[in-house]
Amino acid sequence: MFTKNKPGARPLRKRRGRPPGPTAQASETRAVLYRTAIALFAEQGFEATTLRQIAGRAGVSPALLYRYFPSKRAVVLALYDVLSLEYAQRTRELPPGRWRERFLFALRASLEVLAPHRSTLVALVPLLVGGAENLFAPATAFSRERVQRAFVEATTGASDAPRGALAPALGRVLYLVHLALILWWLLDRTPAQRATGALVAVTERALPPFGLVLGLPPVRTLLYDFDRAAQQALFGAAGD
Repeated sequence: MFTKNKPGARPLRKRRGRPPGPTAQASETRAVLYRTAIALFAEQGFEATTLRQIAGRAGVSPALLYRYFPSKRAVVLALYDVLSLEYAQRTRELPPGRWRERFLFALRASLEVLAPHRSTLVALVPLLVGGAENLFAPATAFSRERVQRAFVEATTGASDAPRGALAPALGRVLYLVHLALILWWLLDRTPAQRATGALVAVTERALPPFGLVLGLPPVRTLLYDFDRAAQQALFGAAGD
């Protein structure tokens, strides 16, 4: 039933002020600053862009920008978050079928998600491979885990999924194949990235013969060893 204040106790007061969490205006401000920074990275590169330029282009004070993005690398981490989340949502339900078909779906979905941001990502290539927030940095592990999860699901949920621990190990190795193809795509200067399309086609042709030898003990051992080494590099821990 109803509760009452004890005699002599101070009356309960309702909390005043804004409700917890970001306001709609704050979220919109952050989005504008994020889009402005991403556009400047694409136009003039990561190193050449300054926080003052971002604030000036967005029409805000540097102090307001620092409140949302204290550094340029904070913007890059936000980009990783946005892209990996969009990819996770797009691959939440993979089409039924064999593992190689599901892998190709996951690979092409990644290229589709990244395509609108290619100019920005090309400008960030030096940071991706050698900066503090590179592909192997602890701060970017959250995005790798999101994307890798889709490739593991592509193999473990396939109609012809390999038995036991081989299925997730295969998914993690295919995730690395995907990373190599994405890097190739970023460096590809052929018109409309035709060279990347050709490499994806070669990869697709290589999958059936690879599937035939996947069950051989030497191949399984090699895949397990490669998976453990790669997981150590990517996450600082051995694979499952």
